[in-house]
Amino acid sequence: MIFKMKQVVFFVFFIAMGCKVYAQDKKAKDLLDQVTAKVKSYDNIVIDFKYALNNTKENINQESKGNVTMKGNMYVLNLMGVTKIFDGKKIYTINPEDEEVSISKLDEKDDSAVTPSKLLTFYNSGYKYTWDIKQNVKGRQIQYIKLIPTNTKDQRKEILLGIDTQTKNIYNLIEIGKNGSKTTLTVNSFKVNQPLSKNQFTFDATKYPKYYINKLD
Repeated sequence: MIFKMKQVVFFVFFIAMGCKVYAQDKKAKDLLDQVTAKVKSYDNIVIDFKYALNNTKENINQESKGNVTMKGNMYVLNLMGVTKIFDGKKIYTINPEDEEVSISKLDEKDDSAVTPSKLLTFYNSGYKYTWDIKQNVKGRQIQYIKLIPTNTKDQRKEILLGIDTQTKNIYNLIEIGKNGSKTTLTVNSFKVNQPLSKNQFTFDATKYPKYYINKLD
């Protein structure tokens, strides 16, 4: 749980609690730094994951499986029947149901968007973080770090980042929205340095001859 500073009568208690907060923050930062270093050491990452969205107020319960392949800031994401390709410059959203391809530029100013390429390192700026609970998940020790967005306009109340303490890889990410929604991404398979096609992150329009091309920029 987030460590909340309480009012105290004596100044010495205030100093003691302040030191405890600093120690927790430093411990959390050290673990996050280890995760970042591990991620940067990989040439590419291939992840199979489970996505879940829950909102009790709106009576929403959705679950889906997906996968993403990442290399640098490029990615190919498959989720809920839709494919997104980011070649480093543009995002191609391929929707077979509507037979449409939307082409747009990445909004660099949207810090709240946790894109696949930012999923494993998004926490490096824009958040306050604290050491949270540790859970045993099928023999794996998962340490949670709680992140609080520093931007008051951010619609997320908090984020819980679960990290495998042995591998230093991310196990899951839980976003709690200010509207009561809860989004969970759980990693089922984490592979690195896989053989990839040279056209892995290239959109090929010839594969979608009957699709409507919607250029949004």
